[in-house]
Amino acid sequence: MTEPGGGEAEVSGSVFHGPTAFQAGDHNVQIVHHHAVLTAGDVLDTVADELARVVGAQWQEEAALRRLSEPAPLPVRWRVSERRAAGRVVGATGEGAGRARFGPLPGVAPATRAGLRAGGGLAELHAVYGGLASGRLLLLGPPAAGKTAAAVLLLLDALAHRAAQSSAADRARVPVPVLLSLDGWDPAEETATDWAADRLSREYTLFHGRGGHTRARRLLEQGRVSLLLDGLDEVTGRLRGAMVSALETAPFRLVLVSRAKEAVLTAKKSRLGGALALEIQPVRPADAAGYLLDRLPAAPSPAWRALTGRLLSETGPGHVSAGPLVDPLAAALSGPLAIALLRDVYGDDDPVDELLDAARFPSASAIENHLLDHAVAAAYTRRPGHPRPRYSVRTAERTLRYVAARLAEEGTRDLRWWHVPGWTSHRPRMAAVWIVSTVVCGTPGVLMAWSLSPSLPAAVLGPLAAIGGGYEIARRLAAFSVPQPLSSAGWRDIFTRRTVGSGLGQWLFVGTLLCLVVPLLPLLDDAPPWWLWYLVTLPLGFSEVLVTGRGYEIVSGAPFLSLGTGRHYDPVRENHSRPSVLDTRSVGPRDVWRHHLGLRLLLGLLTGPALALYIGPIVGWAQYPLLGVMFGVTALVWTGASAGLAGNLAVATALTAVQLHYEEGTPVRLMLFLEDARRRNLLRAAGPVYQFRHARLQERLAVGERRTAG
Repeated sequence: MTEPGGGEAEVSGSVFHGPTAFQAGDHNVQIVHHHAVLTAGDVLDTVADELARVVGAQWQEEAALRRLSEPAPLPVRWRVSERRAAGRVVGATGEGAGRARFGPLPGVAPATRAGLRAGGGLAELHAVYGGLASGRLLLLGPPAAGKTAAAVLLLLDALAHRAAQSSAADRARVPVPVLLSLDGWDPAEETATDWAADRLSREYTLFHGRGGHTRARRLLEQGRVSLLLDGLDEVTGRLRGAMVSALETAPFRLVLVSRAKEAVLTAKKSRLGGALALEIQPVRPADAAGYLLDRLPAAPSPAWRALTGRLLSETGPGHVSAGPLVDPLAAALSGPLAIALLRDVYGDDDPVDELLDAARFPSASAIENHLLDHAVAAAYTRRPGHPRPRYSVRTAERTLRYVAARLAEEGTRDLRWWHVPGWTSHRPRMAAVWIVSTVVCGTPGVLMAWSLSPSLPAAVLGPLAAIGGGYEIARRLAAFSVPQPLSSAGWRDIFTRRTVGSGLGQWLFVGTLLCLVVPLLPLLDDAPPWWLWYLVTLPLGFSEVLVTGRGYEIVSGAPFLSLGTGRHYDPVRENHSRPSVLDTRSVGPRDVWRHHLGLRLLLGLLTGPALALYIGPIVGWAQYPLLGVMFGVTALVWTGASAGLAGNLAVATALTAVQLHYEEGTPVRLMLFLEDARRRNLLRAAGPVYQFRHARLQERLAVGERRTAG
């Protein structure tokens, strides 16, 4: 059994100081072996506790990268929205009605109209989340208002509240919050529960293996997981309405994060029943000044004193402006993004007071654009006490602008690394792979053909066969230039008890059958020994393991070994072995990349020796050993190149990155650059994909790329 460590979250006013109940690392999992039989409820309790630990570690790391968990973060304030994005407040609180859809969480009072009227901060936001009778919450706001940041802090607050429960029974009543992006869901094809269970099984290794999808679904159906869904405003209007309609019957608590404008447009056609719409309020100038001063020396420079003085003079502490902000600086710094960018771009001694120049910066958008234009340079400028950046400012800007422009062309915010092969022409890669594979893989075959028949036909047919084989390898690699679905699995999902048992059974059955049948054949005088049949049929067992499980695509291009690929794939998705609790973690882009470049590439390359073992010994026994070796080597290089190298998404992406390096000047190791950009808070991870830190940053970089190209 595993349980999160104890701890408390300190909430003071509306400032969240971060939970201490979760620790990232490999030393916070305790495994206790019990001989008692666990009930279904006990199993779900264990799974929920482990999920809470993994989600806590995941989002604490992400909050640290986004600088949300610093000692004095920006306060988050909200009010009940007056926009027509939801129904009546009384419908959400359930006051005067019968039975509430969701009872209040342990230690949380029911949400009431009177309590909602005054608004509040993060502490009150969690109280609304845990006490709302409808269990339906909308977090709205303008662009760059800090909606996603508020959702992340709410998630951490909810996890801390769950960990603080003294009894296992109370903890079981508190759902585990999970933050997901709505991208990729088609409500016409699957229900909200099915989609969420599939996402959980993809993004958390806890739900890999046999019955993982079923356990995720049961947690959702019993309301033991709550979903914080981001990106509603990033899908098309018709799809937004379908999503909202499909979420009506979801059996779990929901928090939807969206821009206010898109939420209002969606509500005209599809309104989430019982939802309460809360609107994130602009950051007060005094709060922005306090946040900036807390990160400056005790005696700030004159430039910083001038800027913070302007903010402090705009409104007094605790005062909420009744009208729109008219000062460009205060208007620009009304959102967390601009405030964070300001601190990133300007150091302690930099001339930050230049932003007070009304001639250069006459509007809030001018200030915001100036900060966005310098965000990449600030992230890749060496600072005292920090390691030297891996990449120059020029390289980083060029790469991120190119990436932003590509995403803008595709109309998406998700950077799917396995779609990179489609960003440039595949012909140069295809030509290079064709030449290399023809020379490297074709040479053993040509030599073998010449040794068998040293004649003019062999001298002609051998090279032609090598050229044709090289073309097939290049063509298979070029197929990745068309967007492909991401196929991924860990080694525990490929080598399951079922698949390994099936492979052993196939090997022993075929080997034993040959041992019994071959000696009975009348035309065979010198039958091979029994051990040779078991040796040459071993590859059939290996291919059976891959064919009957989630590795079927690895051998799909290998002759003989690919028989039956895919026929068992759909049924076995629910029949993988149970994963080890020590391996539970969230799956990010780097994890999926390493999986494809590591395990799947290795298994693909192993198809070469497997086919060589399948063919070589028989040919050597029937003819002579040297010929068997030559057949084996030929099969090894061709099959390994086709199934391992040409059939691997990570290899195709790496080769495209080399091509982009020469064509666009991007780094050769593109995935390493993307992960470094995430560490520098320019990108963020959302499951297996990367996204820019904010949509405005992506838009501004894309504009800069188009301006440069023009």
